[in-house]
Amino acid sequence: MIDGSWTSTAQFSGNGWVWLDSLGKVQFMGTRNHIRREFALHLEMEALRWAMESMLQHSTCQSFGTDCKDLIAMINEPHVWPSFATKLERIETLKICFLDFKISYIPRAQNQISDFLTRTARSFHRVFYFISCSIPGWLLRPPQI
Repeated sequence: MIDGSWTSTAQFSGNGWVWLDSLGKVQFMGTRNHIRREFALHLEMEALRWAMESMLQHSTCQSFGTDCKDLIAMINEPHVWPSFATKLERIETLKICFLDFKISYIPRAQNQISDFLTRTARSFHRVFYFISCSIPGWLLRPPQI
């Protein structure tokens, strides 16, 4: 599951992903921030790209979930989004590496871990990059984890 966190006033944007097994247990996660991007949709695309690259290195995961319907539309019909052509080409190149790539919509309520990770990364006022199999004690824990 992936997510991006963006506001028009914050200095940083955040994105993150979490890999859950078939029982819903966290196997691996990542979060990082960037100097604020121009639009939230750019951030969602970066989150997907980073999650895809990470899954190719660390797992056999083939399915991705997002609460961003526009991102799914972009992946399914890239020709309709010409202003994102360069970023979509990178995603298309990564898709070739997956035997059975899938992206699907998940409600925000089911994407709370990724949402927490992205908001946390956005709140850091310096460059932040984190990958692990668990949330460390120094990172505030959301109530559902």
